[in-house]
Amino acid sequence: MEESPIWVPEPLNISSTPPCASVLNINQKNHSADFARAAKWCPDGAVIMAHTESGTFQRFDIGTPQNQAPAREFPQPAPVLDFVWYPTATIHDPSTFCFVASVRECPVKLLDASDGRLRASYKIVDHRERQIAPHSLAFNLTAQKLYCGFEDAIEVFDLSRPGEGTRLPTTPSKKSKDGLKGIVSALAFSPSYSPDESFFAAGSFTPTAHNIAMFSDAQPDPLMYLGGGPQAGVTQLRFNPLRPHILYAGYRGHASGTIYSWDVRSNVDVPVEIFHTSDKPAARSNQKMHFDIDCAGRFLSTGDQHAHISIFDLSYNTEVTHEPELDPPYGDHDTRVTPPTLKYRAHEDAVSSVAFHPFRPMLLSTAGSRHFREDAATDGTSDASDEENSSAGVRQPTTLDSSIKLWDLSV
Repeated sequence: MEESPIWVPEPLNISSTPPCASVLNINQKNHSADFARAAKWCPDGAVIMAHTESGTFQRFDIGTPQNQAPAREFPQPAPVLDFVWYPTATIHDPSTFCFVASVRECPVKLLDASDGRLRASYKIVDHRERQIAPHSLAFNLTAQKLYCGFEDAIEVFDLSRPGEGTRLPTTPSKKSKDGLKGIVSALAFSPSYSPDESFFAAGSFTPTAHNIAMFSDAQPDPLMYLGGGPQAGVTQLRFNPLRPHILYAGYRGHASGTIYSWDVRSNVDVPVEIFHTSDKPAARSNQKMHFDIDCAGRFLSTGDQHAHISIFDLSYNTEVTHEPELDPPYGDHDTRVTPPTLKYRAHEDAVSSVAFHPFRPMLLSTAGSRHFREDAATDGTSDASDEENSSAGVRQPTTLDSSIKLWDLSV
């Protein structure tokens, strides 16, 4: 009896600046300063979905000529806060080709990725009967439940039963100082799965020292809190695909572009490693910088406000160093401070997101931020999903670069 072949991902080449394999251009016909806030690969690697500053989803089908325009566009009535592909989505199976979106002041939407039609909706209503749109979305490992993070709580929906979900408070009460306080801005499930219990991490926008907590879906109370990070809001959480005990976190503000990581098996309340992208401090910014880890768990990539992409080797062979200038100090515990293995200028504006292809040696990047006349030369950016632009109609924003690029990382 022949053994089934084992799939091995192609190695990535990060020894030199990768060539730009393709440039995608978002449609700006309805918004001259539009740009992609983030872009994500469909799990089958054949499609890219981007959500833009103007509140539109734009779908790109890979394999067509360079400088292509989006294949489909799905306008939304309000800013997009977050979206996530269905875990088994593929363009070759219409039943799975869908994604979940959180749009401000709307129910959570399950949208068909082929034509944008609404398949189902999931309502989150607060005590004042107001419609709540979550700031973070995540499927559990079996893709049977959808987790939605909002202020002081996580709503869990059974996808087989559209309608009301089950609410998991992250703090005992509004006045309590205990628990995970504020908007639950990031969610991530550990790839370490058992039929009895799954583990996930949740992060908050509240800029406290312990704004990341580990949970189990088998019990309501947090298992532990992670500290030692910067006093900044968490924008993204991600577990290493092959090292499910290693958790990575991205932040906003002055910590934007720097990634912290923890070993969740340990009770030591400090990061095990900090991935430091730049020697010069980041400008104050609310813009989210989305990082990613390749499918083999070997490399981490992130962008920064200075138009660079940094790629880090996760082999953990870096000599332990101390960085007393970084906030906060780490006491007697050893924390690795790792510089990028490769760093290069990728765009002409802030790199808002990067994403490795699900199984090919390719990296996706998006660029863009809002610039106004008096601060166009600075990195003054803000995130439309986090705050309203109070000066809208007074100063028209511009963007320096709104391109989406694919980078060839083949050996």
